[in-house]
Amino acid sequence: MELMFVALGGALLGLVARYALPRRLTHGSVLVPAVGTGVAALVWVVLTWLGWAWDGGWIWWVSLIGAGAAAVLVDILVGKRRETADLAMLHSITKTGRTA
Repeated sequence: MELMFVALGGALLGLVARYALPRRLTHGSVLVPAVGTGVAALVWVVLTWLGWAWDGGWIWWVSLIGAGAAAVLVDILVGKRRETADLAMLHSITKTGRTA
């Protein structure tokens, strides 16, 4: 049950990252929340395997901070990469090859 709650928390942090950061038009609407969800669940499971107690506060903090950081990082990196690729494509499409 706690895994579901931490995954939901990661999804909410991903939604906040998606709508709080610029360049949201450069990637899909589900990408950043999905990254937040997946990272939160993955970190939770790894920490549980390492013996961290699920009723302790640290497992929650580490899982949710990791999910939020991953969501922000993916949003920034994908946004910058997509803008660069879009500008390069626009430049190649509008280049006529004629000299004036």
